[in-house]
Amino acid sequence: MAGAIKRTTGLTGLAVSKYPHQKLGVLYGKILRTLQKIPETAAYRKHTEAVIKERAEILRTTPIVEEAEKKINCGQLEEVIIQAENELNLARKMLTWKPWEPLARPPPPNQWLWPPAQPVKQR
Repeated sequence: MAGAIKRTTGLTGLAVSKYPHQKLGVLYGKILRTLQKIPETAAYRKHTEAVIKERAEILRTTPIVEEAEKKINCGQLEEVIIQAENELNLARKMLTWKPWEPLARPPPPNQWLWPPAQPVKQR
């Protein structure tokens, strides 16, 4: 039955994609073009670009849906499509937010400590 078009994803509200490779290819292309507008040194760009390129290569070399799903290992391709749509939205927001730029003012002391320091109780 491998290679046959599945009738359902088994997930409520998530329809089967007729052409998941094509849909993901388009989304991955859009994500990569958006990432090109972010500085190469930005951690978000480096890590996201690596994941997207790896997945695009899997799709390019693995035409069978079930095999691609196993190699990507993030659910059904329909779920991966949703992940890619969300990533594209995030990448576009990152262009607006520009988290790679320096802070406008220094952060408060201990901002990056977790768990936050608890004040000492006086008895």
